[in-house]
Amino acid sequence: MYKYLYLFISLLFFGCVTRTSSDTVRQNTVSENKPIAHGVSLVAPPDPFPFDYTQDIQAANGNWVAIIPYGFCRTGNPEVYFNMDRQWWGEREAGVLESIRLAKSAGLHIMLKPQLWIPGSWPGDLEYSTPEQQAEWEKGYREFILHFARIAHSTKVDLYCIGTEFKRMETTRESFWRTLIKDVKQEYQGKLTYAANWDSYNQLPFWDELDYIGIDAYFPLSDDKQPGIKSLKKAWQPIVRQVQEVQSRFDKPILFTEYGYMSVDGCTGKTWELEPNINRLPANEQAQADALQALYETWSPLPFWHGGFIWKWYPYDNMYKDHPNDYSPQGKKAEGVFQSIGSN
Repeated sequence: MYKYLYLFISLLFFGCVTRTSSDTVRQNTVSENKPIAHGVSLVAPPDPFPFDYTQDIQAANGNWVAIIPYGFCRTGNPEVYFNMDRQWWGEREAGVLESIRLAKSAGLHIMLKPQLWIPGSWPGDLEYSTPEQQAEWEKGYREFILHFARIAHSTKVDLYCIGTEFKRMETTRESFWRTLIKDVKQEYQGKLTYAANWDSYNQLPFWDELDYIGIDAYFPLSDDKQPGIKSLKKAWQPIVRQVQEVQSRFDKPILFTEYGYMSVDGCTGKTWELEPNINRLPANEQAQADALQALYETWSPLPFWHGGFIWKWYPYDNMYKDHPNDYSPQGKKAEGVFQSIGSN
């Protein structure tokens, strides 16, 4: 019963195939191991696109793109800055609007996902020591999120993400998030999610207010240099059970708002420990490709999993070629895995 309920919901939201109803069901069924949202997280370019960035996404059989306008703040300083001239073009309003325009022209679905960058830290550690500072930060963050919620509404994007990985504030500031969600719904009437870190999604108290349980799915699976698909699928099983428990509790489908692996030895381990040394680690395209294959084989058959957004995707060649070991699958064995899953 639940399988068909989720299928019906997914067709309403994710399905866009203009064929007969039987063909639509056949194309979208998760039993074919094709994620409903087979998306990429677009790296915002510093300057306007020299050509249409969507062509490579379509060639890789992607059907969604996450467009990410950045704001930033500093630890100890509650001011939130965004849409500033010194930011990269693609992170500002003009770049976001053009990114959305091109994606819609190409028939791609869009998640608008504003994020905060905190130099030397990450949103999960963010918390202010006085009520006055906390209130000032919340006021600034609310302005940031509502600004792009209005853009999400005016451009009719498919999905809006209200926050990413605020691990401490998720539970200590629950009332703020519930009020923010209410305010966003006044500006944007589409689907909503939140991107919780892999180690805090099961503690988030406000999933009931959202349409999707969003997880940045960097779950550590194995520290082996190249563990292999079979062992990775086995390592996923207890995680699947934990995620399914949360999914059942809130009766919401699961979306991986971010997922991905670096193309280095040990890429399925503690990625946050590997990242500072990424350029000094041995390259390993096969380990990255196997990790993606294991993820798709584990999650795609599950009716409550609606796919996700691979981290990350550069808009043109010279950007990803300058970062050969990082998360992008472009130009690597992993791109073939991503492409093949999207073609099923």
